[in-house]
Amino acid sequence: MHTATTAPEGQAPQVQTLDGVLHPHPGESVLETLERHGHHVEFQCRSGYCGACRTPLLAGKVHYAAVPLAFVSQGECLPCCCQPVGAIKLDIRKG
Repeated sequence: MHTATTAPEGQAPQVQTLDGVLHPHPGESVLETLERHGHHVEFQCRSGYCGACRTPLLAGKVHYAAVPLAFVSQGECLPCCCQPVGAIKLDIRKG
Protein backbone atom coordinates (compact mmCIF):
# COMPACT_ATOMS: atom_id res chain seq x y z
CA MET A 1 0.00 0.00 0.00
CA HIS A 2 1.33 3.45 -0.91
CA THR A 3 -0.62 5.71 1.40
CA ALA A 4 0.10 7.06 4.84
CA THR A 5 -0.92 10.10 6.78
CA THR A 6 2.16 11.18 8.72
CA ALA A 7 5.91 11.15 8.25
CA PRO A 8 8.06 9.06 10.56
CA GLU A 9 8.83 11.20 13.59
CA GLY A 10 11.71 13.57 12.93
CA GLN A 11 12.02 12.74 9.24
CA ALA A 12 11.41 15.69 6.91
CA PRO A 13 9.87 14.94 3.52
CA GLN A 14 12.45 14.46 0.79
CA VAL A 15 12.57 13.03 -2.71
CA GLN A 16 15.68 11.11 -3.72
CA THR A 17 16.26 10.67 -7.44
CA LEU A 18 19.16 9.17 -9.37
CA ASP A 19 20.54 12.75 -9.46
CA GLY A 20 20.37 13.54 -5.74
CA VAL A 21 18.06 14.55 -2.89
CA LEU A 22 15.30 17.15 -3.38
CA HIS A 23 13.41 18.95 -0.62
CA PRO A 24 9.72 19.62 -1.31
CA HIS A 25 8.02 22.85 -0.31
CA PRO A 26 5.01 22.45 2.03
CA GLY A 27 1.92 21.29 0.12
CA GLU A 28 3.90 20.64 -3.06
CA SER A 29 3.26 17.47 -5.07
CA VAL A 30 6.16 15.20 -5.96
CA LEU A 31 5.75 16.31 -9.59
CA GLU A 32 6.04 19.99 -8.60
CA THR A 33 9.19 19.22 -6.61
CA LEU A 34 10.71 17.34 -9.55
CA GLU A 35 9.84 20.13 -12.00
CA ARG A 36 11.25 22.81 -9.70
CA HIS A 37 14.57 20.95 -9.74
CA GLY A 38 14.70 20.52 -13.52
CA HIS A 39 13.35 17.00 -13.93
CA HIS A 40 11.07 16.31 -16.89
CA VAL A 41 8.19 13.96 -16.10
CA GLU A 42 5.49 13.11 -18.62
CA PHE A 43 2.05 14.11 -17.33
CA GLN A 44 -1.35 15.12 -18.66
CA CYS A 45 -3.84 15.60 -15.85
CA ARG A 46 -2.04 16.56 -12.59
CA SER A 47 -4.84 14.84 -10.67
CA GLY A 48 -4.18 11.07 -10.80
CA TYR A 49 -6.73 10.49 -13.55
CA CYS A 50 -4.59 9.41 -16.51
CA GLY A 51 -1.54 7.64 -15.05
CA ALA A 52 0.84 9.22 -17.59
CA CYS A 53 3.27 10.23 -14.82
CA ARG A 54 3.52 6.72 -13.30
CA THR A 55 7.03 6.41 -11.82
CA PRO A 56 8.85 3.56 -10.05
CA LEU A 57 8.88 4.09 -6.26
CA LEU A 58 12.03 2.32 -5.04
CA ALA A 59 11.68 3.14 -1.34
CA GLY A 60 9.40 4.98 1.05
CA LYS A 61 5.72 5.86 1.06
CA VAL A 62 3.61 8.56 -0.52
CA HIS A 63 0.31 10.11 0.48
CA TYR A 64 -2.57 10.80 -1.90
CA ALA A 65 -4.99 13.49 -0.67
CA ALA A 66 -7.64 11.86 -2.88
CA VAL A 67 -7.58 8.30 -4.20
CA PRO A 68 -6.21 8.45 -7.77
CA LEU A 69 -8.45 7.08 -10.51
CA ALA A 70 -5.48 5.65 -12.42
CA PHE A 71 -4.29 2.22 -11.32
CA VAL A 72 -1.15 2.30 -9.15
CA SER A 73 0.77 -0.95 -8.67
CA GLN A 74 2.98 -1.83 -5.73
CA GLY A 75 6.32 -0.11 -6.27
CA GLU A 76 4.86 2.80 -8.27
CA CYS A 77 3.53 6.27 -7.57
CA LEU A 78 1.76 9.05 -9.45
CA PRO A 79 3.96 12.11 -8.78
CA CYS A 80 1.29 14.51 -10.05
CA CYS A 81 -0.99 13.94 -7.08
CA CYS A 82 1.08 12.59 -4.19
CA GLN A 83 3.35 13.92 -1.50
CA PRO A 84 6.25 12.09 0.16
CA VAL A 85 5.79 10.69 3.65
CA GLY A 86 9.28 11.14 5.03
CA ALA A 87 11.96 10.15 2.53
CA ILE A 88 11.13 8.47 -0.78
CA LYS A 89 13.37 7.21 -3.57
CA LEU A 90 12.29 7.35 -7.21
CA ASP A 91 13.80 5.68 -10.26
CA ILE A 92 14.07 8.90 -12.25
CA ARG A 93 16.88 10.99 -13.71
CA LYS A 94 16.97 14.51 -15.19
CA GLY A 95 16.58 14.66 -18.92
